[in-house]
Amino acid sequence: MQIIIVGCGKVGSVLAEQLCQEGNDVTVLDTNGDRVEQLVNEFDIMGYIGSGISFDTLMEAGVKKADLLIAVTSSDELNLMCCLIAKKAGDCQTIARVRNPEYSKETDFLIKELGLALIINPELAAANEISRDLRLPSAVSAEVFAQGKVEILKMPVREGSPLCSIAVQDISAQLNCDILVCVVERGEQVTIPNGTFVLQEKDNIYIVGGSVKNRDFFRRIGMESNPVRSTMIVGGGKISYYLAKILTASGIYVKIIERDAASCDVLSQQLPEATIIHGDGTDKALLEEEGLDRADSFAALTGLDEENVFLSLYAKTQAHIKTVTKINRIAFDEVIANLDLDTVVYPKNITAEYIIRYARAFGNSIGSNVETMHRIAGGKVEALEFIIRENAPVLNIPLMNLNLKNDILVACIQRGKQIILPRGSDSMQVGDTVVVVTTRSGLKDIGDILGKSRA
Repeated sequence: MQIIIVGCGKVGSVLAEQLCQEGNDVTVLDTNGDRVEQLVNEFDIMGYIGSGISFDTLMEAGVKKADLLIAVTSSDELNLMCCLIAKKAGDCQTIARVRNPEYSKETDFLIKELGLALIINPELAAANEISRDLRLPSAVSAEVFAQGKVEILKMPVREGSPLCSIAVQDISAQLNCDILVCVVERGEQVTIPNGTFVLQEKDNIYIVGGSVKNRDFFRRIGMESNPVRSTMIVGGGKISYYLAKILTASGIYVKIIERDAASCDVLSQQLPEATIIHGDGTDKALLEEEGLDRADSFAALTGLDEENVFLSLYAKTQAHIKTVTKINRIAFDEVIANLDLDTVVYPKNITAEYIIRYARAFGNSIGSNVETMHRIAGGKVEALEFIIRENAPVLNIPLMNLNLKNDILVACIQRGKQIILPRGSDSMQVGDTVVVVTTRSGLKDIGDILGKSRA
């Protein structure tokens, strides 16, 4: 596909890299010439310097031939205007990043009236992800599929865990539970395990299953399975606002500490059910006074990555607490992965996932497009959701008879109200929702899981 990206900031750079890797013809556009030059040199793509709301610049960038335009500048209004002009000039599909909470209430109207394919709000998407993670404190992260009926949860194998030295194929029988280990992180190595793979202490594992059975599994291995009841948030930005709104609606007590007095006044009006504290969240005495040791969870959501990391590490020393850490700029993923942090949220990556999922689905319409996509295990694994349609090449064939590519696992099938952790004799049927886990990148259709037919 021919794709134009307007805005070469953090999100635009991630999109340019990943869409280029997937074989798309990518062009970037920004008023900052240095940013454009950097991406052009790094990824061997086309680049233009200019404004996304300039008709002449868009025409020069090839909007007439473009299949998709993605506007991710720092201005909501510019993104919307850029999409409107591109739609009129080239009749391409358009995606706009819109972050203002006021606009979030008008998403459906804007999509309809401006003819947009998608509006993505990074802060709202990040808040939704954090709220899912807080529903199961023992899980490091939670990704949902099949409209919330299927989950992939990340959890550590700690010292003394019943999971130590157990083969993947024996877990269900020995623990009397119905889950599947679909990915294992062991140090720098990421594996999609077979049944004989033996778990070890300090592994990070990803389990897939229905939400009820996942919670039963956590109880059986002695890990906390109840949602948090209270959350302390440091930082009063957009993510904090959206997160507090979601959590208070679920009956969770929320306390936000924000150092800017004007922001505190606004939050107090917007979030009457939350407690807003004007103060410095890095002040240890203030955190103690406001009850850090009594909170069930702690979210460091300031604008400084380093501050968020240190705050979460400090919170872990003060209480048995679930921590959430927002990272926007730090690129040392290996270092962060080795720190004693629970959930780490990267808003730019969440935004990129939404957009890439749409781009893949838009670029293919054979048997079953990508409905949901999450990158897990530090981006080394993709978990994708497909809906099986009548012309799918995998239809009604037992899994053991499918010629699957290497490093692909059909992890779960949702059929009506039934959640199936498939065995070799199971097959995919019309209307099924199927979750596929793979270390490969770029799957666009359920047929892409198949290797070449044997002669």
